[in-house]
Amino acid sequence: MSNTALRRIGSHVFVCGFNMPSSSIGLLAGRKGTDAARPRPDRLRAPMPVSTRWFLHQAWYSTFPAGHPKDSEDRQTMTTHTRRVTAHTPVQQAARLMGAVFLLVGILGFIPGITTSYSAMEFATHESGAKLFGIFQISILHNLIHLAFGVAGLALARTASAAYKYLLVGGAIYLALWIYGLAVSQDSDANFVPLNTADDWLHFVLGIAMVGLALLLGRRTPGTEDR
Repeated sequence: MSNTALRRIGSHVFVCGFNMPSSSIGLLAGRKGTDAARPRPDRLRAPMPVSTRWFLHQAWYSTFPAGHPKDSEDRQTMTTHTRRVTAHTPVQQAARLMGAVFLLVGILGFIPGITTSYSAMEFATHESGAKLFGIFQISILHNLIHLAFGVAGLALARTASAAYKYLLVGGAIYLALWIYGLAVSQDSDANFVPLNTADDWLHFVLGIAMVGLALLLGRRTPGTEDR
């Protein structure tokens, strides 16, 4: 007899055993006597609910996967559905990538050596002398902005619509920062972030990249039209 047939027989015994009268169970166990041979009304058990039968049936075949074809089809359908739910769309992957980059940059901004003139870092002023990689002028506020964008990117990447909005709105914010950096004087109090020329053009590249990813990948993702 094949393993599949044995498992089918075992599953029926496993499920039906919970619905057998006490006297029948006693006979199967080898009990002798009137009580075991004659079922008594007070010992008869109520029929098992259909939901309970189904649950025990599924528990059996999850333990012994080689079931009948219908069970295999059901498990395959559930597995495919789970993969579709857990699969990440391109726009989600892009948002996660951007979030990770911002998070990394924010952390590096607090590491001496990678950030030159670290002791000259201020909270929020154009007089902050710290520079990331010796190029990009930063401050504590500037690093916190990077960290906030990083955390937001990782959190909003859980759904395609939220990831799309993160890339689109985040890109618009960085384009606004680019325009702001060009408009204000680097030595004025208005430049409190602060921003130097390298920061300005980096923000331009980031803004274009994020908006472009949102528009390009958002069209390929089902459901982002319902924004």
